[in-house]
Amino acid sequence: MNVFITKQIPQKGLDLLQEAGISYTIAAKTLPQEELIAQVQQYDALLSAGFVKADAVLLEACRHLKVLSLFSVGYDNVDIAAATRLGIPVGNTPGVLSRATADTAFLLMLAVSRKAFYNYHKILDGKWQEFEPVADLGVELDGKVLGIFGLGKIGYEMARKCRAAFDMQVIYHNRNRNEEAEKELGARYVSFEELLAQSDVLSVHANFSPQTKELFDKAAFEKMKHNAIFVNTARGGLHNETDLKAALESNTIWGAGLDVTNPEPMDPANPLLKMPNVCILPHIGSATVETRDAMAVMAAKNVIAGLKGERLPTIVNADVYQ
Repeated sequence: MNVFITKQIPQKGLDLLQEAGISYTIAAKTLPQEELIAQVQQYDALLSAGFVKADAVLLEACRHLKVLSLFSVGYDNVDIAAATRLGIPVGNTPGVLSRATADTAFLLMLAVSRKAFYNYHKILDGKWQEFEPVADLGVELDGKVLGIFGLGKIGYEMARKCRAAFDMQVIYHNRNRNEEAEKELGARYVSFEELLAQSDVLSVHANFSPQTKELFDKAAFEKMKHNAIFVNTARGGLHNETDLKAALESNTIWGAGLDVTNPEPMDPANPLLKMPNVCILPHIGSATVETRDAMAVMAAKNVIAGLKGERLPTIVNADVYQ
């Protein structure tokens, strides 16, 4: 049995594959879809790290695969219906990156609140001058209202940190109520309209789907507070970047912190990067040694189970077994 891996992953995952007697090949570079399809014909499994568009075209051409293992939580790049129809189980890596991603959201919130990235670049640009009492003022977070869109595991961790550090009030909007968050954190369920209107910080942690695509657009930003900070560490496709830029320029909202952009990677000439009240990171939410090791182990376990004909430990399309 063998597996094709689209990018280098941590050694802990590779060690598991070797111990299970599974050989692997790691792509030397990012392959266009046609080349990837040609390569995968020789393999029993595909471990996809990075954004690989596993659409119906790729899946039909690789219908021989016994498993598609994703080195990610999200699976919006995979045609799940096609994979299920073709009998290909798809696994992902949920749970293990919740704290690391919430740390990134917390970092962005705090950095935006003090215009940290902008002020850092003032030093690099030789613009650190004399003390000015009213220059480049930030805002404080103590006691403010944290709004969470998508209060799952990552959103819960973000809410927990904000409650502990700044005694922030937590409101949220989900498809379903989160009783644990309501009990442990005093979180209050609100409508989407109320979430927009009441949040001082609005942190996005929802899955990307046709229903959530560019949900945060001009209309949404216009319903937010003028002092609001928008944070997105989920998927860039959840916000309309042109509308976000306009909302910041017009002071419709106060600031924004992004670990994900629309599109990715972001153009280095994007004006958002020059705004004093904006902090942007290059999609590093899960980028810690501990988290990436755990993701590699989980992705490898999905490969091993799939090649043994067993149920994947973290299966996305459970219907495939029916």
